[in-house]
Amino acid sequence: MRKILVAGVGNVFLGDDGFGCEVARRLVARGPTFPAGVKVEDFGIRGLHLVYEILDGYDLVILVDTASLGDSPGTVAVLEVDTASEGGGIPDAHDMNPQNVLDLLADLGGRLDRLLIVGCEPYSLDENLGLSAGMEAAVEGAVGLVQELIEQETAYAGRES
Repeated sequence: MRKILVAGVGNVFLGDDGFGCEVARRLVARGPTFPAGVKVEDFGIRGLHLVYEILDGYDLVILVDTASLGDSPGTVAVLEVDTASEGGGIPDAHDMNPQNVLDLLADLGGRLDRLLIVGCEPYSLDENLGLSAGMEAAVEGAVGLVQELIEQETAYAGRES
């Protein structure tokens, strides 16, 4: 059985930056429909909590967040992140930068085999509670994409057995 963590991240007080949190919330609201070994949680801006959760040992972490990649706002993309780290992370309870998370993880003796980011190009990161209409429309597509990634990963694990 593969252990998979889906981590919604972002700051809900910065408009579209709450995207990952909303995706995680909707995934959790669908009920216990995920295979054994899959955990979905909204981490918000709790970077240290995310690192400590990863220390529990996951084969794959899927971060769901905004991602400024130069695409049109509302565009959802999947990125695979190189998980190699020499450490040297600076502990910051609110830093969700993936490299800082990986660095701190390495400093604490942990490791991660795979890290995917399901990112969505934001419309606005201004101080505001709630997603823009365009970002709200992208949430369901991201929910479906995360479910597909989980299905692919668990199907692959089944073929390895």
